[in-house]
Amino acid sequence: MQQHIDSYDFTGKKAIVRVDFNVPLDENFNITDDTRIRAAVPTLKKVLEKGGSLILMSHLGRPKKVDPKFSLKHIVNRVSERLGVPVQFADDCQAADAQAAALKPGEVLLLENLRYYAEEEGKPRGLADDATDEEKKAAKKAVKESQKAFVKKLASYADCYINDAFGTAHRAHASTALIAEYFPNDKMFGYLMEKEIAAIDNVLKNAKRPFTAIIGGSKVSSKLGVIKNLLDKVDNLIIGGGMGYTFIKAQGGHIGNSLHEDELIPDALEVMKAAKEKGVNLSLSVATVGAQEFSNDAERKVFDIFNIPDGWEGMDAAEASLENWKKIILASKTILWNGPVGVFELPNFAHGTEKIAEYVAEATQNGAWSLVGGGDSVAAVTKMGFADKVSYVSTGGGAMLEAIEGKELPGVAAIRG
Repeated sequence: MQQHIDSYDFTGKKAIVRVDFNVPLDENFNITDDTRIRAAVPTLKKVLEKGGSLILMSHLGRPKKVDPKFSLKHIVNRVSERLGVPVQFADDCQAADAQAAALKPGEVLLLENLRYYAEEEGKPRGLADDATDEEKKAAKKAVKESQKAFVKKLASYADCYINDAFGTAHRAHASTALIAEYFPNDKMFGYLMEKEIAAIDNVLKNAKRPFTAIIGGSKVSSKLGVIKNLLDKVDNLIIGGGMGYTFIKAQGGHIGNSLHEDELIPDALEVMKAAKEKGVNLSLSVATVGAQEFSNDAERKVFDIFNIPDGWEGMDAAEASLENWKKIILASKTILWNGPVGVFELPNFAHGTEKIAEYVAEATQNGAWSLVGGGDSVAAVTKMGFADKVSYVSTGGGAMLEAIEGKELPGVAAIRG
């Protein structure tokens, strides 16, 4: 049975909390952005204030074995600073029995990187490149078998389980989904998870109209399911970035050397047809800023989107496109934005994405409800100083996309089930 963090009695209890402390570190292992740590603080402080102790578990990076550069020991001091209490460290997440048992109310223990173990993700490691299907099958079965012991050990440390890691909620990993089975009457969401789920429900179930979705990024293939699901929900669908050129080519446009996926042309045509049938205003770019090489210092020229010369590549949305999109966004009451409309990592081609951030912030100030998710979209609103001028900034790009696509997130289902 799902509990609620506000009403649960943590007195004298140990709470094992799945947090997302996958923070960026520089070459000296200094944290360059502790947003994810700060986002978890309200949940963690709630447990401590109500007389509980904390066992924190997270991953960091994608290690395939024990690797010191991915150790969570690098973040212990910052977590201590943010919580205002000393944080103990267990250098092996599977050998923390004594430390967990000794925890007193108000104390905190951080476990070492969960992904040092293949069992966290449930995927075999170390297979030879020429491994047979039979060998792969046997390796997968072996990991799944040992995963049971891995989860049981983690669960044994605590009296209750809290999932506050939305960024990994779309993964059926040991610490995000399987562990919940050991706490049938003592499992709950943290505040961050609650806010993320509410934000997605707000756009998918309670959207005020007009509802506009802005979907950018490089490939149609990565967001086709999202686009199709949104066609039944939105009034306006803006498609920008690299994926837009597949739609232009599908209509007979000449896109030069622009990024596109020929195999997705039938899907692009299907999306355009469906949008028309459902009365959705599908808005593509009409003009692009092109370059002859993928470089920040490359010469820039503006082209009609249907007439990009050979040797030139569309790199950013030009003013004519931005003006069209500005009108749509400012007339909206609900806005969902995921993905850049240009090569955001190159400053000279980030203008379009930054303008979208500006329009979404302005619409929000005018009364619209806005949800922004995805690395570059979040980076854009943060860089422009608009993070507090949009309604909600999601911490989980992949999880948000899968939720918008209509998929059930394992990390959410495990708590609700």
